[in-house]
Amino acid sequence: MGEKVRNFRNGVALEFGQGKFDRWCVYITDEEGKRSAPKDMDYFGDLKELSHKYGAEKIYKDFISFYDKTGKELDTEVFELISNLASCYGEDSIDIEILFSILYMGMLAEENKKKTVLGKRIKRLGVYTLLIEDESVESSANFMRGMKCGVLDKLCEERGF
Repeated sequence: MGEKVRNFRNGVALEFGQGKFDRWCVYITDEEGKRSAPKDMDYFGDLKELSHKYGAEKIYKDFISFYDKTGKELDTEVFELISNLASCYGEDSIDIEILFSILYMGMLAEENKKKTVLGKRIKRLGVYTLLIEDESVESSANFMRGMKCGVLDKLCEERGF
């Protein structure tokens, strides 16, 4: 087991634990106690679906609110911000809170990777292509695989981040 980071009122929990490369792997434990590492394809699919209901621009703007506050250290104030942002999503508030928390923890992991060049910008690039450029879930989750960091850096810069 890893370090529990967040418990939600529906019984879902998030934690950091040992992954392939380091102890910054994000794990989710569902209501029935099943633990797994969330995949980009899964939570990008949920984000895409929710963007049809609430608007891609709103979800992206809310994402940027906590993206801007993400550094190398876990910050409970960012989780408070995420809770406040999620409260505006009505019946989907808990789902948004979990998705945003997964993204936040994923960005923390990226910021703490050894020899990282892109850090959290890699997650922003995926979310940007998904929501703003309206790419498919599969494309947004997978198009960067195998690309060199210099190419990815240029893609981020072209988009203004």
